[in-house]
Amino acid sequence: MKKLYIFDFDGTLFDTVDDVVICLNRALEVYDFPTLTSSEYVERLGGNINEIVSLILKDKNTPENIELVKETYLPIYEKSPKKNSVPFEGIKNLLEKLQDKEVLIAINSNRTTDSIKYFTDKFLPGIDFLLIEGHNENYPSKPSPIGVNKILDKANVEMDEAVYIGDSKTDIATAKNAEIDCIIVTWGYGDENAYKDDYPISVVDDISQLWDALNINYF
Repeated sequence: MKKLYIFDFDGTLFDTVDDVVICLNRALEVYDFPTLTSSEYVERLGGNINEIVSLILKDKNTPENIELVKETYLPIYEKSPKKNSVPFEGIKNLLEKLQDKEVLIAINSNRTTDSIKYFTDKFLPGIDFLLIEGHNENYPSKPSPIGVNKILDKANVEMDEAVYIGDSKTDIATAKNAEIDCIIVTWGYGDENAYKDDYPISVVDDISQLWDALNINYF
C-alpha cells in the first residue's frame, strides 16, 4: 500500500470551472476583451493563472494586459459566492476512507494555497491534509516537481511510496518529473491526450473505479 496520496485540485477533487469562467468573463469585459465559454477555458488549463490568462488573450497577451485581467479577476473571484464549486461526487467519502487507513493525503495545484484552503475548510473539514501546496510566485508552477518534492520531504517517504492523482497532461508531467506513480481521472478537465498517455498506471472514469484502482494496485 502506498503511504502518500497527492491529489490535484481543480478537475480532480473539485469541480470549479463554471465559477472561474463567470468571474473571468467579468474581468475580460472590463477591457473589452472577448469572453469565453467553459469549454474554451478548459482548453487553456494546465498552467498558473498568468499562463492561463496569456492563452485566453491570444495576440493581446502583453504583460500589461495579463496583469490587468489578473488583478481585476482575482478580487471578483474572491468576493463571488462560488456556489457552483463543489467536490466531485464521492470525493469526500474516498478521502475519509484513505484517512481511516492512516495514509498521508496532500494536495498539489497551480491554484493558490489560500484558495484551495477556502474550499477544503468549507467542504472537507474532517480531512487532515499533510500539506496543501498551491501556486507560489516564488517557485515554478506544475509541471515542475517542486511542490511534489516539498510534500515528499514533509511526508518523509520514498518516491515509490507515493502516487499522484490528477486529470490532465500537466498532472502526468508533474508526476513524471517527480518520478512517482500517477493515476488519471476522466471526470475532470483533461482530454484524450491525457487518457491515452503511457505514463499513468491507471485511468479511471468514476470514483468507484478510482477506489478499485487503489485497491488493485496498492492493497
